[in-house]
Amino acid sequence: MTSTKSRGTMLGAGVLSALAASLCCITPLVALLAGSSSIAASISWIEPARPYLIGLSVLVLALAWYTKLKPAKLATDDCGCVAPTKPTFWQSTAFLVLITVFAAGMMAFPMYASTFYPKAQLKPSAAATASTKQVKFMIAGMTCAGCEEHVNVELAKVKGVTAFTTSYASRSSLVTFDPAQTNEDAVAEAIKRTGYKVKGYEALSPTKN
Repeated sequence: MTSTKSRGTMLGAGVLSALAASLCCITPLVALLAGSSSIAASISWIEPARPYLIGLSVLVLALAWYTKLKPAKLATDDCGCVAPTKPTFWQSTAFLVLITVFAAGMMAFPMYASTFYPKAQLKPSAAATASTKQVKFMIAGMTCAGCEEHVNVELAKVKGVTAFTTSYASRSSLVTFDPAQTNEDAVAEAIKRTGYKVKGYEALSPTKN
């Protein structure tokens, strides 16, 4: 019984740490689908701990597999005979496989999170002026490709924005917009609606249409 409880505790710890490691990308997706973008970056503080959480998950699952695969001591009854035992589903190898696959999927979630985000679509706007403006916005809180899509969805809603390139790796978004229809403050506010912070922006050279 104690062994079963210990194994259950280990598996629970492994799953929880795997979930925690993926929260930085799951939370923005859930928030976006729920229409509550403001809470999206509330979990971004976990990102620096992600490698440690993944390491903990791998260690715990490895211990669980070691415990499962090592030769078990056969229980005996009062007469010294081997008592037959039938493991429950929760003690089975099949269950451990399911837990391992689930944990691996959670740990790898940031690698494929962007596939679940709706693609940002720019809305048709009034005729642009003779020139557009490019501004690079520095953003804090983005942790994966899914975060890029989250920012892009909000940028696409801003009237006058004609293009954008968002990168979580560089923690920035290069936004092209018509200065006659919008400005830096409006674009920054759109980014802030995602819950991420705009640390500053830099205006680049205007481009001719």
